[in-house]
Amino acid sequence: MSTTSQQYDKVISDCKDIFVKKATDYGTAWRVLRTISIVDQIFIKAQRIRTIQEKGEQKVSDGIAAEFKGIVNYAVIGLIQLELPAGAPEELKTGEVASLYEEKVNLAKNLMQDKNHDYGEAWRSMSQESFVDLILMKLQRIRQILSNDGKTLISEGIDANYLDIINYAIFALILMK
Repeated sequence: MSTTSQQYDKVISDCKDIFVKKATDYGTAWRVLRTISIVDQIFIKAQRIRTIQEKGEQKVSDGIAAEFKGIVNYAVIGLIQLELPAGAPEELKTGEVASLYEEKVNLAKNLMQDKNHDYGEAWRSMSQESFVDLILMKLQRIRQILSNDGKTLISEGIDANYLDIINYAIFALILMK
């Protein structure tokens, strides 16, 4: 498990570095995004990966790894947005945003470790295509929850879907190395 933990931390470090640098460049402009807009941003990235996988070529230089990192970061944004109260300021300090980022990825990592315990790292035998399909499915679930006014009868909520999306994207990035 320590290898997985180390690999996970390395991927998170790369994603966080991008996130913090963009927060420095752009501030927290993403604070204006509603949940459906975050879902759509993740969808665009996952759909691009799927299209590249199916066509076997790409015309825009950003590779699949960059898109998976973007998926991780938008899912973290989604978790942060769910937690912040309606009246929270749109502009957050970089240090505060970095702290919130750490908090959310720690939740995702703890979930990954619990699931790895039970599933025996089955993800290591999965294909990159499956991770993309699972991410797209989780996005469809979030859309359905939103159309149900955020309510579920027996299913996990939006936050659990974001956590799974983070972990699927991280697994794909680990397996790409």
